[in-house]
Amino acid sequence: MIQEAANAGTAMDSVANSTIAEMSVMEIINESNSWYILIPLLLMSGYAIYIFVERFMTLRRASNDEKQFMSRIKDYVQDGKLDSAKNLCETTDSPIARMVDKGVSRIGKPMQDIKASVENVGKLEVSKLENNLSALATISGIAPMIGFLGTVLGMIKVFYDLKNTGIKANFLEALSEGIMMAMVTTVAGLIVGILAYFFYNFLVARVTKVVQNMEAHSIEFIDILEEPGK
Repeated sequence: MIQEAANAGTAMDSVANSTIAEMSVMEIINESNSWYILIPLLLMSGYAIYIFVERFMTLRRASNDEKQFMSRIKDYVQDGKLDSAKNLCETTDSPIARMVDKGVSRIGKPMQDIKASVENVGKLEVSKLENNLSALATISGIAPMIGFLGTVLGMIKVFYDLKNTGIKANFLEALSEGIMMAMVTTVAGLIVGILAYFFYNFLVARVTKVVQNMEAHSIEFIDILEEPGK
């Protein structure tokens, strides 16, 4: 008799475990009733991915063919073909091209004025490159907090259900639903936060690299203008 009861319990445990294993992510979310927390997190993750892709493509374009561009600018300036240099700058979509374009348009004025104009354009270009990066930083900080908010709400639900149900047949069901909500929102918040944090740091590193190249090429352009005979 005892052996039969043990076998029955083992069978029930096996069925329960197989049922849990077969639950999909959507089923877990539905069971946890945490949509009002997960929807904002889903929107944040979508926005973070959009910013990452858009900024990545922008930064990639900003560093294309820099050496070839500066080599042609040097040849044009040394040959006195300023119109050709300006045309090249206007047809090249990059921060360096816009900086050099401003410098070329100032040729003939004091070198200090040329340097100042190039630096001012450089500051504007850096600001454009950093566009929306602050949003990624905000998402990386807010998403885990929203997840923890769901955790607190889930635990409140657990204690509320305990208060109303007591030791009844649906006690375990009420307890598991609240805890599941708490865990699901925590995991979702951490995933979105980690994703946004990675995107932010990756893009900051790329921006830093582009800015360093801008500074190097602006110095190179000034050196071209300061060569003897210019």
